[in-house]
Amino acid sequence: MTTLRIIGIDLAVTAAHRAIVLDTASNCFVSNVISFQTNPAELDRVIEAAQKGVPAETRISAVLEATGMAWFTVGTYLQRHGVEVYRVNGRQTADQRRVYNRHAKSDRIDARVLPRLYINAPERICRLFLPEPPVMELQRACREMDRLNSLISASKNRLLATDNFAWLDLREVLKPYEAPARWLRRQWYDPWRVCQAGEAGLKQAWQEDAPEAEPDIDWIPGLIEKARQVVAFYGDPSPIDYQRLQDFMLRELNRLEACEAQKRFLQTKVIHRLYRQLHPQRFLETIPGVGQDSAAVYFAFIGDIQRFSSINSFLGWSGMIPFSSQSGEGQAKGLHITQAGPDLVKRTAFLDATIARLYDPQIAAVYYDQMVNKGKHYLQAICACSTHLLTRIFVVLRENRPLELRDLDGNPLTKRQARTICKERYNVPDEVRIQNNHRVRTQRRELRLEQRTQRADYKQRSKG
Repeated sequence: MTTLRIIGIDLAVTAAHRAIVLDTASNCFVSNVISFQTNPAELDRVIEAAQKGVPAETRISAVLEATGMAWFTVGTYLQRHGVEVYRVNGRQTADQRRVYNRHAKSDRIDARVLPRLYINAPERICRLFLPEPPVMELQRACREMDRLNSLISASKNRLLATDNFAWLDLREVLKPYEAPARWLRRQWYDPWRVCQAGEAGLKQAWQEDAPEAEPDIDWIPGLIEKARQVVAFYGDPSPIDYQRLQDFMLRELNRLEACEAQKRFLQTKVIHRLYRQLHPQRFLETIPGVGQDSAAVYFAFIGDIQRFSSINSFLGWSGMIPFSSQSGEGQAKGLHITQAGPDLVKRTAFLDATIARLYDPQIAAVYYDQMVNKGKHYLQAICACSTHLLTRIFVVLRENRPLELRDLDGNPLTKRQARTICKERYNVPDEVRIQNNHRVRTQRRELRLEQRTQRADYKQRSKG
């Protein structure tokens, strides 16, 4: 029988890493805690400590936690030198630490915990997957796109919030992100100036500043009327310094447009190019709700689908499955999802599922059953649909074929037929949506609690 030695490595971002070697034959640690930095000489010292006193054919494994990007540098070097590397998430380490030593936490304890995790639950940890450089580049680009989307949303929210108090909700007369609204924020944010210029002055200024814009200027009369309302509301002198406020809006618009330009470049020149290069068949886009951007996210983070032994391991990695709590013949319902796996994958699957339920009858049936028969909240129903969507992604990548739309009996459908079925058979009535919303569900829960309390009081008085 081949012996096995396990290196537990507690990684650090700025401090030294900690490692310890466990011999599985004796179930004892055979080295002291080793402090080392990320350089070849010190990593070789860790490997030599694991190989000390055992035959050359002894298997050496290493278990490390996903800490920053330190796992990549250390894991890459160890794998190149014949060590089987396993990466675990922080929740697994924390859970095992509570068993090992409930009332203490240190780097030394974590280093001892990691090899025990390998022994106690080998089926719950996965081999370190090192994607190819283009896949890593696509993953970085997808994360960058997500950050840009957050910055764009924050800028848009600030613009809207300012419009709400400075112009008493500018959306009543202008669409907030189209050219006229942006022009107003840059040049004419002071409503007193708008009133003084009048309709003719604004038309001339618009034609001079935006000669390539659409000739439609029907919004100008409404804007002037809105400016008069603002002037009448705030009076003269105004409590708002509109000149300084316009300077702020100009800076915010510059930030927004810079992020939008970066997003367009990243989307077309980096993400789409890499995705089409890595997945030329583009089978993922045959799944309803999955567009090119979403498919790029899935492909970047999943990488080699063969690294997942089953659909259950894939769904467990994604985190889009609920906790389970079962004892005897009872089982808890409605538990929240585990939230393991990349947040960007979960968020993308959730958004795609909101579209997929409108075009895929099988997912639409899941949504209908969750809302109508099980009384779930909209978010819970979409999470259930997300799990089914990820199942389709697994099959498409595993079998390397496009998705075929089918009804619940397995009969093939066209896109038009599928959409018709979703609209006619699985349309959730408005009254169901109302009775499943958070407020009504809270009221029902409070009513049940009150009824249980009243029954308990009645039984207590009856006994007395």
